[in-house]
Amino acid sequence: MTTIIFALLAVFVVWKLRSILGTRSGTEKPPSNPFLNRAPGPAAARRDDADNKIITLPGAPDLSAAARNAAPSDQAERWKGFAEPGSKAWAGLDAIAAADRSFAIQPFIDGAKAAYEMIVGAFAAGNRQVLENLLAKDVYDSFATAISEREKRGEKVETTFVSIDKAVVDDAELRGGAAQITLRYTSQMITVTRAQDGAVIEGSPDKVIEITDVWTFTRDVNSRDPNWRLSATGAGA
Repeated sequence: MTTIIFALLAVFVVWKLRSILGTRSGTEKPPSNPFLNRAPGPAAARRDDADNKIITLPGAPDLSAAARNAAPSDQAERWKGFAEPGSKAWAGLDAIAAADRSFAIQPFIDGAKAAYEMIVGAFAAGNRQVLENLLAKDVYDSFATAISEREKRGEKVETTFVSIDKAVVDDAELRGGAAQITLRYTSQMITVTRAQDGAVIEGSPDKVIEITDVWTFTRDVNSRDPNWRLSATGAGA
């Protein structure tokens, strides 16, 4: 099944994005990973007990025989609306789908949009547990360092997501056994950084700003681990 866990690149890039990584209250229960699909029924419930991270993702791919044996014409149109025909991204999605028969683009996009908000909030809330579950080790180490430094300064970041307007495929490729998909997000946020005494030192608690980010997700298609991890992130032009 198409499943996704996302991991970020160096925190320096994100920290420089006008402190866009924000929080709600910092006291929320660590959320379940919304990017792991499952089939309903007792077997799925048992997998939940083992993984403790899995919830149903709307739009999960149909892996029935009919779906796997879709007509060539359907296959030729499957990335329409997500990538330009004849583009590198289109060819990359074809290669990824050939290597991973469970891959479906819409559940991937849906999960990526949810992950964007989850990781942004967890970073600013200082929720290391959530970040450790979602980030590659080197990226997690960078985030943990940034959180610790912020805590020493007594600073807090508050971010409210107004909307995630777009999450579109910017690039895709299969490099060896590594599937890589780059998404370009456009979102609307309210973000503010406060000093220890509560004074605003960056951003605004009242102003909505538009943010563009570019994230690359990677998965080893030869591994039994079905999870995607965010391997790079940056600001969009």
